[in-house]
Amino acid sequence: MVDIEMKSDYGSKGGIDTVIEAVPIRGTGNVGSQRYNKIPRLERYLGFLPSIAFTCTLTASWESIAGGFQAGLLNGGPVALVYGCILTILGTSAIAASLGELASMTPTAGAQYHWTYEFAPRAPRFFSLMQGWITVFAWLATVAVAPFLAATQIQGLLILNYETYEPQRWHATLIMWAVVAVPLVVNIYARRLLAPVEIFGGICHLVFLPTIMITLICLAPRSDPSFVFTTFIGDLSGWTNDGVIWSIGLLTATFPFTAFDGILHMSEEVKNASVAVPQTMVQGIIINGILAFGFLIALLFTMGSVENALETTTGYPIIEIFLQATNSVTATNGLMALLLITAFVALFGALASVTRLTWAFARDQGLPFSDFFSYVSPRRKIPLRALFLVVTIIILLSLIIIASTTAFNAILSLSSLALYISYIIPTIFIFIKRVRGQPIPFGPWHLGKWGLPINAFAIIYAIYIIIFLPFPPIRPVTALNMNYAGPVMGAVLCFALVDWFWKGNKRWQGPVVRVLGNQGY
Repeated sequence: MVDIEMKSDYGSKGGIDTVIEAVPIRGTGNVGSQRYNKIPRLERYLGFLPSIAFTCTLTASWESIAGGFQAGLLNGGPVALVYGCILTILGTSAIAASLGELASMTPTAGAQYHWTYEFAPRAPRFFSLMQGWITVFAWLATVAVAPFLAATQIQGLLILNYETYEPQRWHATLIMWAVVAVPLVVNIYARRLLAPVEIFGGICHLVFLPTIMITLICLAPRSDPSFVFTTFIGDLSGWTNDGVIWSIGLLTATFPFTAFDGILHMSEEVKNASVAVPQTMVQGIIINGILAFGFLIALLFTMGSVENALETTTGYPIIEIFLQATNSVTATNGLMALLLITAFVALFGALASVTRLTWAFARDQGLPFSDFFSYVSPRRKIPLRALFLVVTIIILLSLIIIASTTAFNAILSLSSLALYISYIIPTIFIFIKRVRGQPIPFGPWHLGKWGLPINAFAIIYAIYIIIFLPFPPIRPVTALNMNYAGPVMGAVLCFALVDWFWKGNKRWQGPVVRVLGNQGY
């Protein structure tokens, strides 16, 4: 066990701490019973209500189902969507509870890689650096998904409204830039607006759903209950094994529940984080699960022709479903605007979350040029350089669209797979400690006697999802419909391994808190 030395001088307003030095608590690879207190470098200004709104809007469950349930219709249809959604809610809740328990022990922006370092049974530096790169790459891909979906949905509406419009790939790039611009400005110049913006987004998330559902229920043609609860579609995707078809269709319900860990990376700005973070994360999943399931049932009852929805020229079945229900382009625009507003608000939180994760990894010397990117602006009280790094990566990724949408989708496909891998690693490690009966320094929020079965279910569910996430949704497989999640994930792991053997094994000593408030930082 390495001794810990800390020196701190708190600002009177809870802002940036001045001088803090801490060294890792791990020396031999075994977690000791002592833990050190993480001294936050960022101001804690997020209360419980903004935090739970943050989780709900960032996950955006029913909005994500609306924008991306096409694969579920092709693979399994209503049966895969309905019962897959139930399994997803249960599985994601177990994962969130497992991570929430870890967050209560050590609420830090580094989250997954920090807990991996603390609980890995051996080689903690190696596993935590791998975990750090996986989580950072996962979130960089995730934060690019929202503006891309918004941009292409806007293009879909342009196709609907203007018969002469011919979509170009560079149009999507420019729209992505416009979508990112406002959240960027707010994150830089109006950080404290993030809390009311998240509350506003949470209200929209709750209010817009019944608005859309009532419209569909009142105006759309009705499907038979047997279609919703018993219809299995297995002849559209090219797959022949019913189990594989159902499992691929399940992924449509899985995607909307990823990125629930966004609040973890805001931990150092949340008040009473040891309790608030796990509570809001788990409660956010439950709330989103109820909303998503209700919306999915209403959507299947009112969607009309499956063939028309899948063959729409807009690229999004939800646009065709709204059009069939209302018989009005104007009404369709209005309903889609409700989806776009909540997706836009979600980007505020996503940008903040991935910035804090990137900053924390730099603070702990995980990134190249870590000292540069770990800078926190004393005026803005945000990790400004990490924010610019994230936005620069989004802009560079968006340029790929101009050359090839397939290449861009290949990078985005990393999102769900890498996130699930980042969830399962620390869950496996704390499960091992439980099985071995080793002491665990629980925080105020923990699972008690239910910890072992919940961890086990979370691991089994995550492994199942990880196996099928790389499967292509359609056969025969071509360069255009290929699912590149597996190859891109392999590239990330190769990059992380090269970093470890090149300089990372010397640079990375595990999570280290270093704050230099009055020393040019």
